[in-house]
Amino acid sequence: MTIILMKFANSLCRRDEGATAIEYGLIASLIAVAIITGATAVGSGVSATFTSVAGHL
Repeated sequence: MTIILMKFANSLCRRDEGATAIEYGLIASLIAVAIITGATAVGSGVSATFTSVAGHL
């Protein structure tokens, strides 16, 4: 019985699925922040271009 409990305790210590899920969540949030930042910069540039074109027309 003791061996079974020790094996079970060791298997609990080796599980890291929760940590992996948290890491994937952090990576996804960093990618989202990068996309939002890039889209904002591109959007500002496109807006300035359209304003310039409208001024020349």
